[in-house]
This record gives sequence, C-alpha cells and structure tokens, in this order.
Amino acid sequence: MNNARCYGFKSAFVAGLGRILAFAFMIALAASGLAVILYASETLFLAIKLCGALYLLWIALKLWRSESSPIADNAARHNHFELAKQEFLLAAGNPKAILIFTAFLPQFVDVGANVSNQFFVLGATFLVLELAAISIYALFGLYLRQWFSQPRMAKRFNRACAVFLTLSSANLLFSRPAN
Repeated sequence: MNNARCYGFKSAFVAGLGRILAFAFMIALAASGLAVILYASETLFLAIKLCGALYLLWIALKLWRSESSPIADNAARHNHFELAKQEFLLAAGNPKAILIFTAFLPQFVDVGANVSNQFFVLGATFLVLELAAISIYALFGLYLRQWFSQPRMAKRFNRACAVFLTLSSANLLFSRPAN
C-alpha cells in the first residue's frame, strides 16, 4: 500500500513480486521437506526470527524519522529492483511464513497421489491469491494517495506504520515455533 501511494500501482505490483518470489521459495522448501529442518531447529528459527525482527525495526525507524511526504520527494527516485528486494526481505525474514506453509499446505495433500503436483497446484493457487491481495492493497494505496499528499498526513501515516512494524517486530521476537 505504501509503495502504491508513493510510486503508483505498477511499482507496487512489481515490488510485490519480491514477496511472491520469497513465498515461492518457501513453498518449494515445504514441498521438498527441507522446511522440516527449519521447523525442528530452534537455533535456525531463532536466527531467522532475529534477522526478521531487526529488519522490521530498521524499516520502522526509517519511517518514524521520515519528515516529508514520500510522494513529493521520492516519486521520481524509485527503483523497481530495490522495491522488490525490500518486499523479498520482509517476506523472507518472517519465519512464520515458512511454518505456515509447512503446517498448512500438507493438510490438503493426498499422500496416495502425486505429492509434487499437489504442492505445485496448492502453491500456485496461494501465489495467485497473494498477487490478488497485492493488487487490492496497491489500489487502496492509490485511493489514499491524494489524502497522503499532505505532508502532515504522510507523517502521521508513516508514524502509524512505524508503530505497527515495531509491534510486529516485538511479536516476531516473542513468537515460538508451532508444535
């Protein structure tokens, strides 16, 4: 939503492809069984969790310190690759996502049939739905764009997002792998 309000729908959608790539990688890990290692290893889970929480805090700090409207200042200076990389890191830094794919997707797999094909269909379905969600968020960001063109409103939004990211980071730090 923030990328859409700052850079437009196309940039937000392209940035969202970074998240799609991270989720596709996680789905492939879940399908191949490697996610079980992450699920069973508290040390690996803790390392990914700490990296993800620190990254969220870093983004929150950047948003909190932002003084002016990103629309006016950054509209001409965005880079699709950097936006996609940021989305990728946000998604990849969330260990709960891999745990969701590990715990959720297998419930819909019939072990008597071709498991790989089933994971492919389930994963592709999830990714298509995620693309739809990215589009909806981007459209909502465009809708709010004019409202956020006022520096005071943009600063309030940035600070609210910074608080949300800080709370998300704290939640991530205190989360435990599902049993």
